[in-house]
Amino acid sequence: MALIKEVQGKTPEMGEDCYLAENATIVGDVVMGARCSVWFNAVIRGDVNSIRIGDQVNIQDNAVIHCTYLKHATQIGNYVSIGHSAMVHGCTIEDYVLIGMGAIVMDGCIVESKSIIAAGAVVLEGTHVKSGSVYAGVPAKKVKEVDPSLFEGEISRIANNYVMYSSWFKEE
Repeated sequence: MALIKEVQGKTPEMGEDCYLAENATIVGDVVMGARCSVWFNAVIRGDVNSIRIGDQVNIQDNAVIHCTYLKHATQIGNYVSIGHSAMVHGCTIEDYVLIGMGAIVMDGCIVESKSIIAAGAVVLEGTHVKSGSVYAGVPAKKVKEVDPSLFEGEISRIANNYVMYSSWFKEE
């Protein structure tokens, strides 16, 4: 069973039909919606500020979700995929966003809906990613628009697949 820990009198709350890997860690002021999945070695640390996660969000292996004390909470919308070893820290991620493997999204960033942060990208503090953008590189810059095939083929597909993947683990 995942490590679910109260911190400062706040205990994480999970929505319906979530999957939490046995070694996932979720602590403090965390509220998660329905059909979410938190995978192996992922950490969601709401110890110094709040973390709010919408419905059908997948937080993949080794990802870290954190916030900044007295400064930046973390908000994650619906149908968001946070790739393996990504770090999302003190920022706002709107609906239908893909955060690629190993990407870092820093304090005060806003990533608007239907956007992709490419694998390995570093989105610097305070960056505002407009809806429908693909950001890549270090530091991350806009490289193109998300076209409909990229939206369906990546953003929606991954969010939906992780609901299916988590069902495999729930049946055991």
